[in-house]
Amino acid sequence: MIGNRIAVCIFFVAGLASAAQPTPANPLLEPWTGPHGGAPPFDRVKVEQFEPAFAVAMEESRREIAAIVRTKGAPTFENTIAALEDAGRTFNRVYEVYNAWSNVMNTPDFQQVQRTMEPRLSAFWDEQSQDLALFQRVQAVHDSPEMARLTPEQRRLVQYYYRDFARSGAKLDAAGRKRVAELNQRLAALYTSFRQNVLADEASAVIIDNEADLAGLPEALRKAGATEAEARGLKGKWVVSNTRSAVADFLTYLDNRALREKVWRNYDSRGDHGDAHDNNAIVSEILALRAEQARLQGYPTYAHRQLEATMVGTPERALKLLMDTWAPSVAQVRADIAAMKELAQRSGVTGEIAPWDYRYLAEKVRKAKYDFDDTEVKPYLQLEKLREGMFWVAGELFGYTFAPAAGVPVYHPDVRVFEVKERASGRHVGLLYFDPYARQGKYNGGQTDPYRVQERFRGEVTAIVSNSLPFVKPGPGEVALIGWRDAQTLFHEFGHALHILNSQVSYPSLSGGRVVRDYGEFSGKLLERWVTTPEVLGRFAVHHKTGRPMPPALLAKIQKAATFNQGFYLVDFLTSALVEMKLHLTKEQPVDPDAFERDTLQQLGAPAEVGMRFRMPHFGHVFTSEAYAAGYYTYLWADILAADAFEVFRQAQRLNDPKLAARLRQHVFSVGNTVDPFEGYRAFRGRDATSEALMRERGILVRALAKDRD
Repeated sequence: MIGNRIAVCIFFVAGLASAAQPTPANPLLEPWTGPHGGAPPFDRVKVEQFEPAFAVAMEESRREIAAIVRTKGAPTFENTIAALEDAGRTFNRVYEVYNAWSNVMNTPDFQQVQRTMEPRLSAFWDEQSQDLALFQRVQAVHDSPEMARLTPEQRRLVQYYYRDFARSGAKLDAAGRKRVAELNQRLAALYTSFRQNVLADEASAVIIDNEADLAGLPEALRKAGATEAEARGLKGKWVVSNTRSAVADFLTYLDNRALREKVWRNYDSRGDHGDAHDNNAIVSEILALRAEQARLQGYPTYAHRQLEATMVGTPERALKLLMDTWAPSVAQVRADIAAMKELAQRSGVTGEIAPWDYRYLAEKVRKAKYDFDDTEVKPYLQLEKLREGMFWVAGELFGYTFAPAAGVPVYHPDVRVFEVKERASGRHVGLLYFDPYARQGKYNGGQTDPYRVQERFRGEVTAIVSNSLPFVKPGPGEVALIGWRDAQTLFHEFGHALHILNSQVSYPSLSGGRVVRDYGEFSGKLLERWVTTPEVLGRFAVHHKTGRPMPPALLAKIQKAATFNQGFYLVDFLTSALVEMKLHLTKEQPVDPDAFERDTLQQLGAPAEVGMRFRMPHFGHVFTSEAYAAGYYTYLWADILAADAFEVFRQAQRLNDPKLAARLRQHVFSVGNTVDPFEGYRAFRGRDATSEALMRERGILVRALAKDRD
């Protein structure tokens, strides 16, 4: 998942700066200094410094924008568009540190700042769309003869600004613009409340008092549970953290069915307890406000507004993509459930198979069918070795090296920073922050955030990017072992980081991963494929005790079972994607999220045994910003692109083929949003993507959308 804020922050809000005077000692206002072009001053920042820093930075942005509007003479690319790209640099630095705190250090004192700042920030960003004089200058450049003389990248940047203004409501009348601003400020407050409610529920945990209840759990997970308990002042007990990785592990191995149910319900019910942290009313209001926003801007639904500037183009096409995948995936799940039933009875599962049984029984089926289970694989999946593996892949594909970066401040002791260089030239490429472990106040999932994007607009600026992950921290002296899905998440987020690090563009608004919504996940989905290869597993899947590489026989079992349980993973994704898309297509307001979810699942004929990856009351992708709203389908679309792209490497029989890697870098990873994604993909692949490669990968007959440009 890519961080939410992708636009360059250049806007201002009247009156806010008067709340505070410049504070020379505030590190948030200082240019980033130190080696590697400087880095965020995480070690010197205090939560109480954010509000005064924003006030000063906004005042500076106000002056810069006013200067653009007052510029004499006809609007040109240089005096309007380039000037906008250069404005707000102090604000950007403050915001990136604030955004990092929001994602990885969301402590109670920061949450109070966040509740204050989010509506103010929304008003600040809305100032651009409310400034008709500024929009008229952008429109004048967009419609001028100068456009024909600009470079392709410059024309793309003009179009980016023009479309962003129009989509933000710049063409509305005064009353419409005012209402859009009001909606955005209210939505910002609701997004903050939603996020903080989920964080509050994720702080809860399942406490295990009796060691006998740990039956079936591998020793490494027992020790991790004991370590978490001790950290919470519960020495002698075991704790199942309410995080995705911890819950998935415990559901896979615990023999105690009642305890599995307790763990599953604790996770599945986040934001849905009917208490002070319940998110149903918030979701309902968000949906109503988004629907009003869409109507004001002339769209039939919010989903139509969101998908207008995507590769898929319309919610109807996105729904077709999802529904074409739904029927064969459900059929596969039904077949898998039938295979589980005999094992279920022998495992003490009476009655119907429930969602808290599925992972547990699936492992037993895999053991029976393929003669191996995850406990055989996990001892070889050392987090540190796999991190080395993903660095190796980046070296093979892009010629990068990674080394610990000395003297770079971090926000938490778990974080390490690596300097990225080009092997051949020694050129500094950027910095990668690596934050692997779950903790309270940290986003419960994989997250990639650029703290600074590459540009060469006013001189060469290199990228700084963070990979934040939700893995279970091992006990003292223990090796961090991760599951197969976590290994894919590790490589997925690294794919986003490589997209940002590879960028070679001029203008920051078009840099790195700042691409259309449903192209953004392509880089992550593509890098996932490398973790499954013999080249990576043969080198880096090393037993954490013996140091021996994974035996060829076990590697063969993994390859043979590669399509196992894919129906489950598709259905638990598709239920979330379909419900949220249909929510954003409904014209009936207000919506009861729980009831809508239940009714939609019933209409779809969703297998009750699977459950949902994300239920609406804790669906942070969709309800903590608009980044993935009406857009969770993008992971499936990206999977189609990634499977199609990776197949060409397999066909070459060299997963580090230098010619293919050079094309991938030239046409996909380095160009950011400077070219149309269809054109970039065709230049790499030689044709448009088709769904056949994904069908072969998953072992499921999927008739997915084969998208051509209209």
